[in-house]
Amino acid sequence: MNITIHSSFLPHKNPDASLAFYRDVLGFEVLGDVGYEAMRWITVRPPGLTGASIVLEPPAADPGVTDEERTTIAEMMAKGTYSGVLLATDDLDATFERVEAANAEVVQEPSDQDWGVRDFAVRDPAGNLIRIREVHA
Repeated sequence: MNITIHSSFLPHKNPDASLAFYRDVLGFEVLGDVGYEAMRWITVRPPGLTGASIVLEPPAADPGVTDEERTTIAEMMAKGTYSGVLLATDDLDATFERVEAANAEVVQEPSDQDWGVRDFAVRDPAGNLIRIREVHA
């Protein structure tokens, strides 16, 4: 049996701002942009990567989510504690310069972590925490 990651989901508050961040700032390619009523799901992935993608979705789009749960989700998104993703690059400094030049919300500048990685943290327009670590093949 072979199981792979196909898609991971991150919420967005503003689909256009999220699209601009992932496409224009991080350089991801857009695989899909689907709307339904007033909602949009945007699928992105790093160029050249096959398989795994990120689906930027409306938060709490599931009709089974209560109004109280929607409020909790909105509060957690505002604090940056609802969702996040760990990305990797072979040139952390260049990636950080690109993110910083776009005036993204930097949470932590590039640093050597005690656990042996070098990374930085930024929030996307929805408040999702994005950690980007340096990896070498």
